[in-house]
Amino acid sequence: MNAISPPEAEGASDPMLARDIRALRKSRGMTLMETALRLGRSVGWLSQVERGLSVPSLGDLRAIASAFSVPISLFFTHDVPREEERGVVVRAGSRRALGTSESGLVEELLSPDLGGSFELIRSEFAPGAALEEASLRETEEAGYVVSGQFDIEISGVWHSLGAGDSFRFKDKTHRWRNPGEVPAIVIWVVSPPVY
Repeated sequence: MNAISPPEAEGASDPMLARDIRALRKSRGMTLMETALRLGRSVGWLSQVERGLSVPSLGDLRAIASAFSVPISLFFTHDVPREEERGVVVRAGSRRALGTSESGLVEELLSPDLGGSFELIRSEFAPGAALEEASLRETEEAGYVVSGQFDIEISGVWHSLGAGDSFRFKDKTHRWRNPGEVPAIVIWVVSPPVY
């Protein structure tokens, strides 16, 4: 069950949604004006959304997801069993999915929201899945391989990792692949949050 289902039907905004949208904008170094122009909305509207005073429509969420290159599912949070856990605890059955099995990578946000200085992600890489083109983000990233085989190229150097191995890099190009015959599970930390 979603906490916002859909947003235009709600009378009040979800504070986690507001924080996540603001965190995404800030992590990309964009101003309110730049983001509003990209969305075709006013700065005032976007400011109200980020402060939890206005609720974006489903169409607005699609536009925001596209502007930040994130899946729209990121904006659909699950209800928490107890209100005191909101923004603090993420239960295993209530994680936000960030990918699809068709891409070979399914990610789940382990952090309660994107408002902190880092995000924690559970990544499941399908056998044979690979990121073909190197990616560069202005982030510091680290990972711990829970199970399977996981290869990561950092600044042109490939590293083959197995269960229990870990890695870290900052502001460097990287790409990955799962050379194994079973899914590779990696717990990934990214600072600042980019999803």
